[in-house]
Amino acid sequence: AAMPGLLLGDEAPNFEAETTQGRIRFHDFLGDSWGILFSHPRDFTPVCTTELGRAAKLAPEFSKRNVKMIALSIDSVQDHLSWSKVRGVGRHKGSLRCCLALKARGKAHTEQYSRPVGQISSAQPLTLSPCAQVFVFGPDKKLKLSILYPATTGRNFDEILRVVDSLQLTAYKKVATPVDWKPGDSVMVVPTLPDEEAKKLFPKGVFTKGLPSGKKYLRYTPQP
Repeated sequence: AAMPGLLLGDEAPNFEAETTQGRIRFHDFLGDSWGILFSHPRDFTPVCTTELGRAAKLAPEFSKRNVKMIALSIDSVQDHLSWSKVRGVGRHKGSLRCCLALKARGKAHTEQYSRPVGQISSAQPLTLSPCAQVFVFGPDKKLKLSILYPATTGRNFDEILRVVDSLQLTAYKKVATPVDWKPGDSVMVVPTLPDEEAKKLFPKGVFTKGLPSGKKYLRYTPQP
């Protein structure tokens, strides 16, 4: 049976895998960076092909945010290389790695990224499900966010960048981001921060949005 799926706050399995850019150990690959792992059901599927191209195009944006990207699929590294050429990913050298985890040592660790859906052979479980997942890891190697998509729905990379901006801001500042927040919008002061301390921490000012109940717990401040 597969190991349970990763939960927020869990440490990333330190799997080893062959990739289009050589053998890696996942924790070493991440180093002190943030990381995003995308799972793909198979290479050359139409939806995933559009995603791979978009990821490569946005590589400079992820790099600016100190985020490393890696894609996980069940196909061979040679297939990954061929797929990358189809999408022109080679023009963005170093921007995206596609790794074959099923041939990796410590295969059981990679099962945490998915649910078993069948057998390749009687001895080898197929551990990647026919859906697409996004995992965001912090520099502490712990899972900060995950999103699960059906294979028929392409991922929204604008949203992935937005949540990375939110995760990084809220990791280092005592704030939270409200509904539909975008970089540059006002942010919320965390409820556990006393008013006096909030005034010192946020010199741009703290303002409260009123509620019909009269409670004043919605405290905002310009993005620090």
